[in-house]
Amino acid sequence: MADVLSKEQRKYNMSRIRGKNTKPEELVRKYLFSKGLRYRKNDKRLPGQPDIVLPKYRTIVFVHGCFWHMHEGCRYFVLPATNTEFWKNKLEGNRERDIKVRQELEDTGWRVLTVWECELKKGRREETLATLYDRLTCQHNCVHNPPK
Repeated sequence: MADVLSKEQRKYNMSRIRGKNTKPEELVRKYLFSKGLRYRKNDKRLPGQPDIVLPKYRTIVFVHGCFWHMHEGCRYFVLPATNTEFWKNKLEGNRERDIKVRQELEDTGWRVLTVWECELKKGRREETLATLYDRLTCQHNCVHNPPK
């Protein structure tokens, strides 16, 4: 199957995709801030430059795009039909890096939470954000050690 866009159009489209400060990240950040939580953004001192770092809770939140991080079973992740081998290698590399970074962070005592882009769509957003807040502040059935 041929790409419906020219090479120049595709290159332009791809150049517009941001690696940080995406709309899903901003949604999560604004919600957490409105709840009184303070955080650091894209901390370069930590593996993977996490999207949101909450030192008080020793917790990191990654906001993953379903396509870029290969969200299994998600309708928003479909391997492209053109240049398939390139995309497969690229996206699997992203997934492997995600696993490695998560392990490094957990090994150094961080709790790592992931919010998927699809969980922030209009029908699920409020529930997702409320659950995230509860998990961060340990309000329901806390199974980890509460912040000191």
